[in-house]
Amino acid sequence: MSQHRLTPNVHQQESLLAEALNTLRTTLELPGPFPEDALREAKEAVAGHELPELDFTHIEFVTIDPASSTDLDQALFIDRSGAGYKVFYAIADVPSFVVPGGALDAETRRRGQTYYTPDGRIPLHPEVISEEAGSLLAGQRCAAFVWEFELDTTAEVSEVLVRRATVRSRAKLSYRGVQADLDAGTAAPLLELLKEVGMKRVELERLRGGASLNMPEQEIEQLPDGGYRIVAAPPLPVEDWNAQISLMTGMAAAGIMLEGKVGILRTMPAPDEASLAHFHRQTRALGRPWNADMSYGEYLRTLDPTDPRQLAIVHSAGMLFRGAGYTPFDGTVPGAAVQAAIGAAYAHSTAPLRRLVDRFVLVICEALSNGTAVPAWAREALPSLPSIMAASDQLAARLERLSLDTVEAALLVNHVGQEFDAVVISGAKPARSGKNSTGKNGTNAAGTTGGPAGIVQIAEPAVTARCPGELEPGTQVRVRVVAADITTREVRLELAV
Repeated sequence: MSQHRLTPNVHQQESLLAEALNTLRTTLELPGPFPEDALREAKEAVAGHELPELDFTHIEFVTIDPASSTDLDQALFIDRSGAGYKVFYAIADVPSFVVPGGALDAETRRRGQTYYTPDGRIPLHPEVISEEAGSLLAGQRCAAFVWEFELDTTAEVSEVLVRRATVRSRAKLSYRGVQADLDAGTAAPLLELLKEVGMKRVELERLRGGASLNMPEQEIEQLPDGGYRIVAAPPLPVEDWNAQISLMTGMAAAGIMLEGKVGILRTMPAPDEASLAHFHRQTRALGRPWNADMSYGEYLRTLDPTDPRQLAIVHSAGMLFRGAGYTPFDGTVPGAAVQAAIGAAYAHSTAPLRRLVDRFVLVICEALSNGTAVPAWAREALPSLPSIMAASDQLAARLERLSLDTVEAALLVNHVGQEFDAVVISGAKPARSGKNSTGKNGTNAAGTTGGPAGIVQIAEPAVTARCPGELEPGTQVRVRVVAADITTREVRLELAV
C-alpha cells in the first residue's frame, strides 16, 4: 500500500484546500440538503415502518464493508448444503421506506446515487434511512430482500428464490479485518466458505469469458485532525470473493427479469476489433503478450499490478471496459442483453441505499420470483431510469476526478522543485498539427510545451499526473514537480534529467 498525507505548513494552505473542495459542490451543482417534504416523508416512513412477517433472524448474517461504512446494503451467510452450498444474501429493503410518487421518491430520482466527497458523502436517501433504519446494522432487526441460492459443487447456481424477510446481522466486519483473519487461519467457518465459494465463482467467471479489472484505486481518506491523504492499493482478495457474491446476485436478477420479460439490465458491448488489436500490441510491447487462446478476463487475472510494466497493461485494459449503460424492457426481451465484462446478462440489484436503479430491480425480481404482479410504479419508471443513471454516473466520475486532482495538488504544493520516482502508466504520440487536448489536472495533453505527454504515477505520495515527453508505458522514470496549485487543481511535472 502507498499512502501520503497532506501536512500543510501554513494555515493558508489548509484554508485553500478546504475552499477548493467546498467549491466542488457548487461548481458541479451537487445535491444539497434534502427538501423538507422529503425529510418528513422519510421520518414518517421510519416511524410507521413494519417488518416483514417472514422471520429470518435465526440466520447468522454478517456484513463485510470498508471499516468506516454505515450505509450497509448487503449481509451474507453461507453454509454447506450436501456436496454444494447454501447462500443467503440479504439486501436492504429500501422500497419499504419510499412512497412511490412521493416527495422522497422524486428527490432520489433527482440524485440518482450517493456521491462521495473527500469530507463526507451526499446520500441518495436521508440518513434516518440510509444509515439507521434501512441499513443492515449489526444487532438491528431490519427488512430485507433475501436471496436464497442453492449452489452445486462448482458454486454454479442451481436454484434461486427472492423473498422479503426480517433479518438481523450478527457482526459488522471490515475487508482488512477479514483478510487478516483468513491469512492467519483464524477466520470463522462462514468466512472460509466465502473464500471457497468466491474462488470457485472466479473460476466460473473465467470459463464464461468474464473479466474483472482489479486496478489499484486511489482513495481520499480524511484524517482525524482534518488533513487528508491518498491511499493507493490493489483490492484485497476478500474484496474479489465478496464481489463474486454480488455479481452472482446481479446475474440471477437478470435471469429472473429476462424470464419474466420485464426489468432493466446493466449492459456493455464487447470490445471492438480496433481496441482489441491495440491492446494486443500494448501487451507485446510491454513484454507480456496476450495469447489468442486465453480470454481477456483470464489474461487480466494473471497480471501483477505491483510490477510497473504489468500495471501499465492494467491501465491500458480500461479501453476494453467501455460503453456500459442500462437497457429497460417490458414485454420484449432485448437482443443485446449481455454485460461483456461479466460474460453474462446482469442487473444492478445489491446497493439500493446508494444507487437508485437497484430499488426497482429488487421489487421486480421479488414479484416475479413469487408469481405476483409487478407493481405498476416500478414498470412505469423503467424508461426513465437509463438517463437518470447515466447523468448521475457522469457526475460521480467528475466529482471523483476533481477531488483527486485537488488533493493531489495539495500533497505536492510543498514539494515544488523536488524529484520523485514514478511509473509511466500510459504514453502519447506526438500531437498532430500542433493541436492539444485538455487532460488531467487541467493541463493540456502535452503538459506545458505542446509536445507529447504521458501519464505517470508517483508511488509516494500517491499522485497520478501528466508529464511531457515521449514516455514508454511500464518504464520507471524520475520526475520533478514544476508547479502545484490547489485553487486551479493543477499539477505540472517534468522529466528529471
